[in-house]
Amino acid sequence: MRGVDHDAPHYLHQLPVPGEERYVSLALVNTRFTLSHGTVDLLDDAEAAHLWLVRHELLRDRVALNGRQFGRLLGLRESLRPLFEACAARAVPPGESLDTLNSALAAAPSTPRLAWTSDGPHRADEPDTGNPTAAALSLLAEDATELLTGSEADQLTECAAQGCARWFLRSHAARRWCTTKCGNRVRAARAYAARKER
Repeated sequence: MRGVDHDAPHYLHQLPVPGEERYVSLALVNTRFTLSHGTVDLLDDAEAAHLWLVRHELLRDRVALNGRQFGRLLGLRESLRPLFEACAARAVPPGESLDTLNSALAAAPSTPRLAWTSDGPHRADEPDTGNPTAAALSLLAEDATELLTGSEADQLTECAAQGCARWFLRSHAARRWCTTKCGNRVRAARAYAARKER
């Protein structure tokens, strides 16, 4: 388990929302969110984006991230939100969002391999590692594709708390908030409004 960086801003210590532990593409979309003081972007520069990719084991620490690659990562993140929205609404997404994801998928196509573990043989698809950053983007796009086409796609939900733009996987139909913190904030706002009316 990673140690806590006590010098990092408090929002970096927030617990991941449900689903981020299984889908790194969900964590990518949630790198931009809103707090009481405004919008927070965990990928606000190439250095922060590089650190995020390293922490999510998508890139080795020694592999640099240049400006163009940083732009492609942000482009992929921005394309995922409309895809998630379309999935949740059972609608057709904007063509450019789909094109961006498909472009990332094609940047480092996977090669099928036969892997053998103690559980026996199984198929393993390995992305082309000739370009590590393209491979990282391809893995993120593949992860998003798996989420959007898999059995958990109908659980994909945007947090209903005003101002929160994070996405999560609903564990039950009644769940509307990404964290108990958001749920408490909504309940407190409702209670305040009710007291004000009285």
